[in-house]
Amino acid sequence: HAEQAAEVMEAAESGAREEHPVALRDRVIVELLYATGIRVGELCGLDLDDVDAERRVVRVLGKGNKERTVPYGLPAADALERWVAVGRPALATATSGPALLLGKRGGRIGQRQVRTVVHEAAGAVPGVPDLAPHGLRHTAATHLLEGGADLRVVQEVLGHSSLATTQLYTHVSVARL
Repeated sequence: HAEQAAEVMEAAESGAREEHPVALRDRVIVELLYATGIRVGELCGLDLDDVDAERRVVRVLGKGNKERTVPYGLPAADALERWVAVGRPALATATSGPALLLGKRGGRIGQRQVRTVVHEAAGAVPGVPDLAPHGLRHTAATHLLEGGADLRVVQEVLGHSSLATTQLYTHVSVARL
């Protein structure tokens, strides 16, 4: 539900207001997953130069080494900007490399940590069912469709090779299509 998703985003934002590096990172994780619908592995694999802040798109390497460009909105742009300016430099070390998202010790963040962040963000909101990162992917796709996006566009954003996968994935009825 859109309201619940908004509350999860707000929970992530409230922790980031103090400009704590880990809170800023966690907000970026939740915002980007929801804004783009990308997979956790794709998120963890993002490098700094995969983000085009001017065009508000990320270049994602998906399954089968297929590259796609996915747009994101203003809340994710704001979260990214603050992370790159304030949070990331605070966690970065000589060995961080080009990784966009870093763990507490400065290395590229792992999928397990990202899953924990999402569970905790969802857990901070009363009445929201425990949300796995995949749940954010489903929610992002559903909200795109409810907002009037074309199913083919959603297929492209999610990186599905088959429209049937997107249709199953978003639980869209054939009648509605």
